[in-house]
Amino acid sequence: MTASLTDMARAPWMTGGACHDEDPELFFPISASEAGADQIRQATSICDGCHVEAECLQYALVNRIKHGIWGGRTEQQREALIRARSRRPQARLSRR
Repeated sequence: MTASLTDMARAPWMTGGACHDEDPELFFPISASEAGADQIRQATSICDGCHVEAECLQYALVNRIKHGIWGGRTEQQREALIRARSRRPQARLSRR
């Protein structure tokens, strides 16, 4: 299930993000080519210095947010993280 931004309640950490006072459109580039690539670089550079970057990324991964830059990662980068996590072997419980 994919959550939309309008369906989600605002998490407390969101107001403390480095992006809070930035134009939200900056974090939703139309494409990854040419002008979009510059926009992605600009958005992720804001994320680089953010003290809630990890919370933001975790939020996007848990809620399967499909669009935008979250936690300094693009949609494609987050999808790659999700795929990598799903390929990890499940930890087996030891029997005592």
